[in-house]
Amino acid sequence: MGKIVQLDEHLSNKIAAGEVVERPASVVKELVENSIDANASRIEIEIEEGGLSLIRVLDNGDGIEEDDCVLAFNRHATSKIKSEHDLIQIRTMGFRGEALPSIASVSQVELKSSTGDRPGTYLFIENGIIKKQQQTNSRKGTDLTVRNLFYNTPARLKHVKTIQTELGTITDLVNRLALANPNVSFRLKHNGKELLQTSGNGNVQQIIAAVYGIQTAKNMLPVSFSSLDYEVTGYISKPETNRASRQYISLFMNGRYIKNYALSKAVQNAYHTFLPIGRFPIAVLSVKMDPTIIDVNVHPSKHEARLSKETELVHLVENELRKVIKAVQLIPEVHIPKKEKKQKETGRQSSFSFEYTQKKQYIEPYRVPDTFEHQTTLSDHQAVGIQETVQVNGIMDTFPDTALEKVVEEREEKSIESESQPQSNNQEKLPVLYPIGQMHGTYILAQNENGLYLIDQHAAQERIKYEYFREKVGMVERELQLLTVPYTFEYTTNEAAFIHDHLEFLSQVGLFLEPFGQNTFIVREHPQWFPKGYEKETIMDIIQQVLDHRKIDIEKLREEAAIMMSCKGSIKANHHLRNDEIFALLETLRESEDPYTCPHGRPITIHLSTYELEKMFKRVM
Repeated sequence: MGKIVQLDEHLSNKIAAGEVVERPASVVKELVENSIDANASRIEIEIEEGGLSLIRVLDNGDGIEEDDCVLAFNRHATSKIKSEHDLIQIRTMGFRGEALPSIASVSQVELKSSTGDRPGTYLFIENGIIKKQQQTNSRKGTDLTVRNLFYNTPARLKHVKTIQTELGTITDLVNRLALANPNVSFRLKHNGKELLQTSGNGNVQQIIAAVYGIQTAKNMLPVSFSSLDYEVTGYISKPETNRASRQYISLFMNGRYIKNYALSKAVQNAYHTFLPIGRFPIAVLSVKMDPTIIDVNVHPSKHEARLSKETELVHLVENELRKVIKAVQLIPEVHIPKKEKKQKETGRQSSFSFEYTQKKQYIEPYRVPDTFEHQTTLSDHQAVGIQETVQVNGIMDTFPDTALEKVVEEREEKSIESESQPQSNNQEKLPVLYPIGQMHGTYILAQNENGLYLIDQHAAQERIKYEYFREKVGMVERELQLLTVPYTFEYTTNEAAFIHDHLEFLSQVGLFLEPFGQNTFIVREHPQWFPKGYEKETIMDIIQQVLDHRKIDIEKLREEAAIMMSCKGSIKANHHLRNDEIFALLETLRESEDPYTCPHGRPITIHLSTYELEKMFKRVM
């Protein structure tokens, strides 16, 4: 007799449950998606003991006919696809027909459902077997209760996490389902306590407020863009509003929550240099496309999908989101929170909060303070006989006093012209600022008619240098500095072999290495724009970046090289600057493409408005 036997349906369902029903959240997902497919406009989810004791999903959807109620608990029974052709253009959340029989095989299930035009159907199923069937009331919709999950599979039960962990997973799931379906009203309760409620009025920002908080919702930016194949809508957070995990990026494709690394990475890349390392944005993006472009039948739990035009979507999302971020003025403002009123009464010290402002307003010309005018006159500098250090073409160079005077004159001319015409796009991003001093040799204090500004001098110059080097490494010119004594670099055999195979690649970022004996390379010349005094270190760092990644991506290498070089030689903390140096630094910063953050994502400027100052000094109440 042969060894192969046909498994009975009951055992097959239990095996399938191992794929479909991983934990209580899996049950919630399948049941809620069935309600969505049934055109429900209201879905209530009730949980007890993290879903292990009870999961109940109640909806007002189309309901199920009596004959279909029984058939629905047979494996591979579905109303959502009928042919192979349907499989390549799936428009529903579920389609395999495995969820209900798999759930019923590892729990006790009660089903009440009606189409509303006749008495409904009641089923009680235990261990995958229908134990009771009768008629029930005719309320339109479906009420499905799952009790004692995994009660008959103790091996599965022992791998379930704590109640709080399972509840957290369920809450996260329902939050995303609510965000994906703003036209559906959701209510989630655990042990009788309400955890989430949405109105179903279609307002995604209101759902974001319910999920992440009102203040977060206020700091979200709407996005809407499209291509021939994709239509993308949703919200992304301002750089100020960020998290320590990428889990706050929610991506929905044709209404389905999908985990897609490439698309998630595109969202993160859009915030490049706007967020510090290790911080991630909040994003809620809905992508609509022809169902023939996406294959959702590649994962048992349908968490993942395969796109036939993924590269196109990745580029679209990254480029369009970056445009939205760059169009917003991102200078943090210091605000006294509303609770300050109580602190005033008790005499406690004030606290502050940072908020980013989107307000783009025309800045009226501001008269240079007398003290500053005195400090920057040509005669003063000639008397002292110094060489001024200022920003030229994005790097720190030294030039004669007359050049500084020219900067002052040009600024005064621009102020006069600004009375009759708008400012340039870059100058609109950062208002005209007039330095009034320096704090701890680290922060520049400046002012205009809108209040006080604090500028991190190191971050400011890093941004300026970064934009300069980013342009330079993208077009390596043969403006080379010949070295009197060549630089020598030694590497291990494996490293040397890798470098040798990519010499042409390295030359595209200004590294011209020549083999020089075993495992050794020399550099006879380098671009003149390499950071002065850090040339050899720069070469070593770029080579190390290539060795660390072991993946050749010229654009990424150029970007990392620009960031690395921007740090070298920038003004450090505890470095005191003269007013004329500060003046020149601020002028060049205003010309930057993105004057808000350093290449590492830290803020450059913080604004304290005149109004907030007056509130602090009790001039206004």
